[in-house]
Amino acid sequence: MTLQIAVRFAYQPLYSLHTGGVVAFEALARPGRGTAHELLADARRGGKLTEVDIGLAAEAVRQQNEAQAALPLHLNLSARTLAAPPARFEPLTEALGLTGRRTRDVVLEIGPPFTQIPADLLLTGMRRLTDLGFRLALDGLGRGDLPLTLLASAPIDLVKLDRTVLRGLPHDPAAVAVVEAVLHFASRTDNRLVATGLETTEQLESARRLGVRIAQGNLLAPPDGDHAPLPAPDAPGPFVAGTARARRVGDFLRPATTLPESATCDDVREVLAASDGPSGIVGIDDRHRPQWSIDRTRFLVAVTGLYGHALHAKRPASRLADRPHTIHADASALEFLELVTDADWSRTGDDVVVVDDRGRCVGVVLVNEVVRGVAEAKVEEAVSLSPLTRLPGSDAVARDVDRRINAREPFVAAWLDVDSFKTVNDTAGFAAGDDLIRTLGRTLTDLEARLRRMRVSHVGGDDFLIACDVDEIGTVAAALLDTPWSADGLPVTVSLATLVCGNGAIRSYKDASRLLAPLKKRAKEVPGSSWVLGRPGSERVEVLRGITTRGLPAQRAAAGF
Repeated sequence: MTLQIAVRFAYQPLYSLHTGGVVAFEALARPGRGTAHELLADARRGGKLTEVDIGLAAEAVRQQNEAQAALPLHLNLSARTLAAPPARFEPLTEALGLTGRRTRDVVLEIGPPFTQIPADLLLTGMRRLTDLGFRLALDGLGRGDLPLTLLASAPIDLVKLDRTVLRGLPHDPAAVAVVEAVLHFASRTDNRLVATGLETTEQLESARRLGVRIAQGNLLAPPDGDHAPLPAPDAPGPFVAGTARARRVGDFLRPATTLPESATCDDVREVLAASDGPSGIVGIDDRHRPQWSIDRTRFLVAVTGLYGHALHAKRPASRLADRPHTIHADASALEFLELVTDADWSRTGDDVVVVDDRGRCVGVVLVNEVVRGVAEAKVEEAVSLSPLTRLPGSDAVARDVDRRINAREPFVAAWLDVDSFKTVNDTAGFAAGDDLIRTLGRTLTDLEARLRRMRVSHVGGDDFLIACDVDEIGTVAAALLDTPWSADGLPVTVSLATLVCGNGAIRSYKDASRLLAPLKKRAKEVPGSSWVLGRPGSERVEVLRGITTRGLPAQRAAAGF
């Protein structure tokens, strides 16, 4: 079916709350006039709901761009449409075929109203769609009329919790209890819970701590194509930390065995027979972009079986191929693994094609090798973590600073410590001192979760190192210096020394460490919780927070950098 009205689609990303990476896109209809809800209401009154509903889904498939098509696509369907016979879904399956997408790469989000359709018809319709290969989600939990009996019986992969429930986080105990209950249901039924419409960083952090894996909303990113406000400057980014995050997909790169996309099954068989090396073959176009991939084992089973050679030999290899799973070479190893999990890539032994900025094949990676590499990195990371704060040692910030220097990125290196920490231990006791360090560590860990480019190390004792973007240091300083710190009731102040490094201003982490030392000394000289700022090559030190020599508080905006 071709829609007779002008409809464009905006595609909103769904994010992993473990890595901050995009794991799917939801297609949102934007009619030329009115809203999608009004369009469907008109169609229902005219007796054309199923036709329009499926037509919108098909059009969303056609309009999606190539970059978005690398990830699962979420399409919205009304529960009423489930009662339609399988033949009515042909426009959608045809659109998928024309764009080279498989039904298993599509999640159909079933939305209300549910109670107007008999439960047996809804379940029958869902099973028909899963038989076609689609994955299903139930949308609007907490807002619509979704019966619990249907939730318990439906063959679904995801549940989308409505924003009206999540608005109570983190302070409303009832909202927390509802999220915990739905998470328990999702865990027991091997489903995933998606938090939608999160509006504040507090809500997002609360959902993540409760165990929500996937989130969606304008706080993270508006739908691509909408003129929506951008996320706040301190909107959350990736939520992973430490050494394992630094591992990139490119670290696990293997050479790809490639053939032209027009290759025949005989061409593939000859290449595979000539060597035991390749686990698969990637078909590429004249621009070296992957068009299909073939798994060695499944291919050989197909062509060596009864009549296999006669059926396939001279025919295009693409007939036995899959759409290639692709990932950018700069993606982190944890983003890769989260993508594999959330995209439901059941064939985890397949090659995953690694591409560059132009979509060209630069090699392949194997899931099991990335898993092993991340596990090894996690073991190394665990050994280096502070037992008090669970933060990594100085190597974490050192690597990040050196990376920024090599990339010629402006950044801030900072040194935080507690004033007169020995006196704190001698007065309040070592246990109170340890509690203070743990609290500082949690605050820094929470900041690192919120600020996408921030890295933290616990050097030891009461010393912490920080690396972040220039526009992030104001948020860091406010969180650290506006907090009334204490150790078992004893008031405590902290000192923050910051070094603002422009492009090419310093040559190494060692230089940053050397230049921070006198800034730390200057910060300790300022009474109260203090913040001083310096720059390489300049003797000027700005006191941004603390008590000045005239007895007045020094408070300057970070924007004055």
